[in-house]
Amino acid sequence: MRLLVTRRMTAAAEAAIAAAFDATFRDSTVPLTEAEAAAALSAHDAIMPTLGDRFTAAAFAAAPPRARVLANFGAGYNHIDVNAARATGVIVTNTPGVVTEATADLALTLMLMTARRAGEGERLVRAGRWTGWHPTQMLGMHVTGRTVGIVGMGRIGQAIARRCHAGFGMEVLFHNRSTVAGLPFPARQVPLAELLGAADIVVLAVPGGAATHHLIGAPELAAMRPGAILVNIARGDVVDETALIAALEAGRIGGAGLDVYEREPEVPAALTRREDVVLLPHLGTAAEAVRTDMALRALANLTAVRDGADPRDRVA
Repeated sequence: MRLLVTRRMTAAAEAAIAAAFDATFRDSTVPLTEAEAAAALSAHDAIMPTLGDRFTAAAFAAAPPRARVLANFGAGYNHIDVNAARATGVIVTNTPGVVTEATADLALTLMLMTARRAGEGERLVRAGRWTGWHPTQMLGMHVTGRTVGIVGMGRIGQAIARRCHAGFGMEVLFHNRSTVAGLPFPARQVPLAELLGAADIVVLAVPGGAATHHLIGAPELAAMRPGAILVNIARGDVVDETALIAALEAGRIGGAGLDVYEREPEVPAALTRREDVVLLPHLGTAAEAVRTDMALRALANLTAVRDGADPRDRVA
């Protein structure tokens, strides 16, 4: 099978992929445009796409696809129109599970950096503006024993909650569109409005897509506790960025820790100039072992389709 991998992978992953398929590794860090996605569907038997590649309905409709499968590199697949894929007989898979722990680690990184003003402090030292320790220097939020509100209690949300409870003794509230029971740690499922009004730190861990677009907007930000922190490791458009900026500028919330952005990689100057916002360049799974595991999971899905089996992680 002729395979297109839309970005370069780790050396270990590329070696494994090249050993199994006639693979082309696209040497670019820029996502496929809609036209490039359409061309890829016509020119390859299989594709390993990832974040931002524009496999839209129009890309699938441009010509009858030669491709049999899109084995997405990543758990999120809102850049693929799964209904259009299904209608044209193209299988879509993703890579859940292998991303869980690393993404949860990153959520805790953002929580701590924002609460304890770590980014601001590092900038102070690097700029040579630190004048020495004193008792009221850069006072932040003490995280231990606080209340965390997790929006989305899937694999990643549960991994975040486990860390918050076991590592920091935090009370865990969560909101989820379906009932979640049997959790191995104390947690209470509540409506979103109740969570926002009670949590010191709100962490977004929902899937991307139309159902969660602007899930957090001006009304939700206004419902948060004064001084509370918003952390987003989900998808950028889950938060109305304009409303977030307005809430920060008005002092309605205490800060934000962001790994994703509404128009990624564009980040508004109104965010970059703020000291109460921690900004990371979508590092959620950015560890070599994790990225290799993600590629190998996608490869296993590709191999299953090639061999006539049902892929483990089929989503369409």
